[in-house]
Amino acid sequence: MIRIENLSVAFDGPEVVKNVSLTIEDGEILGVVGESGSGKSVTALTLMGLAAQSARVTTGKIYYDDTLLLEAGKPRDNGLYREFQGDKMSMVFQEPMTSLNPTKKAGIQVEEMLILHAKDMTREERREKVLETFRNVGLQDAERVYGCYPHQLSGGMRQRVMIAMAVILHPGLIVADEPTTALDVSVQNQIMDLLQKINREQKNSLLFITHDLNLARRLCGRIAVMQDGRVVESGPTEEIFENPRQDYTKKLIAAVPKRIGKKKTQKGGQEDREPEKSPEREKLAEIRNLSVFYRENTGSFFERSRKKCVVEHADFQIYRGEILGLVGESGCGKTSLSKAILGINRMTEGEVIHYSNAPQMVFQDPYSSLNPVKTVGWLLQEPLRAQGILDPSKEMSPADREAAAYEMLRKVGLEEKYFHRKPSQLSGGQRQRISIGQALITKPGLVIADEPVSALDVTIQAQILELIRSLQAELGTAFLFISHDINVIYQVSDRIMVMRDGKILEIGETEELFQNPKNEYTRELLR
Repeated sequence: MIRIENLSVAFDGPEVVKNVSLTIEDGEILGVVGESGSGKSVTALTLMGLAAQSARVTTGKIYYDDTLLLEAGKPRDNGLYREFQGDKMSMVFQEPMTSLNPTKKAGIQVEEMLILHAKDMTREERREKVLETFRNVGLQDAERVYGCYPHQLSGGMRQRVMIAMAVILHPGLIVADEPTTALDVSVQNQIMDLLQKINREQKNSLLFITHDLNLARRLCGRIAVMQDGRVVESGPTEEIFENPRQDYTKKLIAAVPKRIGKKKTQKGGQEDREPEKSPEREKLAEIRNLSVFYRENTGSFFERSRKKCVVEHADFQIYRGEILGLVGESGCGKTSLSKAILGINRMTEGEVIHYSNAPQMVFQDPYSSLNPVKTVGWLLQEPLRAQGILDPSKEMSPADREAAAYEMLRKVGLEEKYFHRKPSQLSGGQRQRISIGQALITKPGLVIADEPVSALDVTIQAQILELIRSLQAELGTAFLFISHDINVIYQVSDRIMVMRDGKILEIGETEELFQNPKNEYTRELLR
């Protein structure tokens, strides 16, 4: 169905896709894996005719069946692509919140596909077709979803709307670019099942782009591995995983979080990493019977807003030097709990007691949490400036602040040359290292890390987890590590706390919880 021959793509500088050749057969699922920046998305966007205007195809051709879609040296035929886009090939983007129009209702956006490509349908027929497609992709309350704006839907529901938009015209090819990256494990499972169901029932082809090798192994019949813009290895999925030929492929597979054996300490690497028993450990924070609320609009003139409970009666402790993992689905209250612990949300009942200096936070997306107009050096020094304002006894001279920033840059594994760069000049992994440095520079006893590796590829993910472990051992800092990825939680945590629908269901030592989960929901997560 699809034939990409020796494709090379450049922007203003050197080529970012280099002599890529791929084929996708009728009805097959081809996985493309590799680290961020390896050229996966640029290849897909070029295939779809959606690459930026500044993208130049320097070599190669792209065919859909026998139709030549694109050829190096010739301008892109936008009329031809408009005929193919949506009708014969469609795309599911990584982040539906940014790719869906926030000002239009979900049903109207999906209906646009029919307005463009099925002009003989009446308005009522289009609406019925959209509702039918919503039900087919697992949106139970299709009528309600039709009338909702994207921000009124959960992450999993938004992704299903995107998939409905992609499949409503039964295209021959669907390109799915990291469609489950930001979703929790159970919703991710549902989306994967849905993609397999669509492939099986509609007999279309799927190009599945991901940095999650576990997902690629589960879904794809063949895999192509990309590195630095090139396809370095391709073949049947199990052959790639069982007998990888390239060192880069071996490195990718080795970086996948695994539940094998007992974890080791960072210091010597020979001892089991068993935490001490709770009574002997020093408490850094104690959460007692904590409930967290938000105000929500009722839509009534007489009752403007009411309190909604999002966390109910949480009880737990965090001990010095430990990593306490917090796992649960999106919307279960993980982030709300963390904001209450930090004092960001003060609409609470119960107690939060801190036995050390002010805790800090590492946010999920460093690109949006770091000030884009400031340099790395300025960003690292900002917590020290704020600390001096809040507590004059801890105020540092400008020279001392700068020295501390350079020292923290070294601790998070970055060279001094990054001191004068801005966040836009760093990779995702480098930006996350700066966020971790910001959180640690004031030497807090406790750091809350909210999904700090969910958007990173497996090799960068492994580096960040290793960094958190080594800094924890070196500085004695405790972490509350929030994630929806049970494998990541296992790899990094001493104890694990499982949360659902605002309630903490289970807390236990990592090995014991994995071997003998007491709660049915925990068993479901592990499955």
